[in-house]
Formats: sequence, structure tokens, C-alpha cells
Amino acid sequence: MAQMGTRGQLLALLTVLCSALMCKAVDIPDLLDRASQRSDKLHSLSNMLALELVSTCTPIGRVTMPRPAMCHTSSLLTPNDKEQALQVSESTLMSLARSLLKAWQYPVGVLSNSANLLPHQSKASISNKLQELQEHSRNLEDGLDVLSGKMGPTAQILSTLPYRGGSDLGQDKMSKLINFNFLLSCLRRDSHKIDSFLKVLRCRAANMQPNLC
Repeated sequence: MAQMGTRGQLLALLTVLCSALMCKAVDIPDLLDRASQRSDKLHSLSNMLALELVSTCTPIGRVTMPRPAMCHTSSLLTPNDKEQALQVSESTLMSLARSLLKAWQYPVGVLSNSANLLPHQSKASISNKLQELQEHSRNLEDGLDVLSGKMGPTAQILSTLPYRGGSDLGQDKMSKLINFNFLLSCLRRDSHKIDSFLKVLRCRAANMQPNLC
């Protein structure tokens, strides 16, 4: 029995060592390539959701929808375009991408939980896409946590961007649609930023020359 226990401990130790070696074997460019693929899917899903919902919001609803400056992540200063992103350090870009992604942990859940309550003929499809988006977001977050550990302390800094909108998007049909559309528009904008930052990082890691990105 003692030999069995010792053998089990040895196998467990070997498993941990093998996992550590595999992690070390994957370099930063490969990890960034995988992260970029995830972020691309994340942004693609947010785009598809926005297109699916665009016909449901009336002109009055669009006028009364909160402005982008009301998004809960708007206080985070980020590059406005690719040219500005190229002037930002790799570790800072990673910090920004991680901060935006983590800021959507709870709000994405709010969208997912509210999807089946929408007065929309495609609410089942919307709900499925949001569940898929949640899964990609969790996987990407785990990947960026690993990446940031390889990029130094600055990459591990997270900005606090609390969501204060609550879980109830409205009591009537119009309010639900307006608030759902608004929150989704914020997610679409931020998923584009995350994807852009990671693509710049991937290009830099592959070319080692920022001006080629």
C-alpha cells in the first residue's frame, strides 16, 4: 500500500513537471497567436449580435440610448487607433486588454441572463451566441493571465472598471431593448479594442519591428 501511495505521488509530480515544461515550451509569439484567434472570435460574435439586434431598436430608441461615454469602461484611457497603439509599450497594451476583458465578466453575464427575456423573435439565437461569447471570454482571460506573467509586472496591472448597471435591464419591453442594445454596443466597442491590441502585440512579437505592423 505504501508503494502504491509513493507511486501515485511520483506520477502526480511527473504530471506537474510535464505541464510546467509544456507551458515553458510555448513561447510568447505562439501564445499571442492563440490569444489573437480567441479575441477575433469574441469580436466577431459581438458584431453578429449587434447586427441581429439592430432592426429591433426603433429610431426613438436609438435617440434615447445612452451615449458611448456612458459605457462603464469609458474612464480607461486607451489608444484611439492603430497608430496610437503602436506608440504604446507591449506590457501596457496587455494591461489594457486584460483590464477591459475583466471589466466585462459580470456585464456579459447580465446580457446572457437577459437574452431569453427579450421581446425578440431571435432571442434563442442571441442567447446561444452570448453563451458562446462567455466561453471565449473566459478562455481568453485565462490565456492573457498566463501571457501577462511572461511579460513583466506592468502587464499584470489591472485598472478597476466597476459595472454599476445592475442585473435588471428594465421593466418594460422598450427599456429592455434599449439597455440591452446599449450594453451590447459597449461590448462591441471594447471587444474591438481588445482584438486590436492583441493583433498589434502578435505582429510585434512576430516581426520584432513595430513599424512593420
